[in-house]
Amino acid sequence: MESEELLQRAIGIIGQSDPIIKLLQQVKMGKMKPEDAGLRAVIEAWLGTYEKVIRTEGLTQAALRRIDPSPRVAVLLEAGVLHGDQPAVRELEKTFSQALAQAPAG
Repeated sequence: MESEELLQRAIGIIGQSDPIIKLLQQVKMGKMKPEDAGLRAVIEAWLGTYEKVIRTEGLTQAALRRIDPSPRVAVLLEAGVLHGDQPAVRELEKTFSQALAQAPAG
């Protein structure tokens, strides 16, 4: 599978479970609280999905930079639905750094 095809597939997988699109709006409108168990479960699943996608063999450094989780994590941190000290957040950051370092240039 070509790098661009892998990247598009990765973006699609991440987007399917992205909590920012729908759930963050619910938090901002006060319909959900950042500590709601359902929201936490969705976010934890999304972090796991993101980590799995980042580990996809064949993604180049350029492709990985395009799916860098940092901006999305920052939005969730700012909204209070994630905390920087959560193990899943730290693990995602670590996995991304390692994948970026090991990926082929391009």
